[in-house]
Amino acid sequence: MEQKEFIQARVGILTISDTRNLDTDKSGQLIAEALEAAGHIVTQRIVVKDDDFLINEGLAKLKPQSDCVISNGGTGIAVRDVTFEALWDQVAQEIPGFGELFRMLSYQEIGTRAMLSRAFAGFTLDNVLLFVIPGSSNACGLAINQLIIPELPHFLAERRK
Repeated sequence: MEQKEFIQARVGILTISDTRNLDTDKSGQLIAEALEAAGHIVTQRIVVKDDDFLINEGLAKLKPQSDCVISNGGTGIAVRDVTFEALWDQVAQEIPGFGELFRMLSYQEIGTRAMLSRAFAGFTLDNVLLFVIPGSSNACGLAINQLIIPELPHFLAERRK
């Protein structure tokens, strides 16, 4: 198999939670540590409440300094979960396989509850790779270690061609 060139990504992390802050955000910290261990740069971590305006404001702060933004939290179906609606409108090109694979792997761990996740990925109009994942530490660990880190350089290389 051909060895791929490593592309170091600049990644912003957006945690969406009504109860967490930077000090108590274990999922955002887990994502940051995994990215840094893989050789990527975490540009900034932001925590915002589950509010569509605040979510989009947080994304807007992270995008200029990032090749990729990973949001975590608010992807369920509870009335207060507005992450999907807030961020879906930012996507110009969806990567459907990400959400499909995430739910498949989640199903192997948590069973049918996996279908409640509205995780997705895509590129924004300004060519920033966006991953939208649940906020639980288990879900973040699965997404970052099994899906995002293994393919992040490939995603970025494809967009630079």
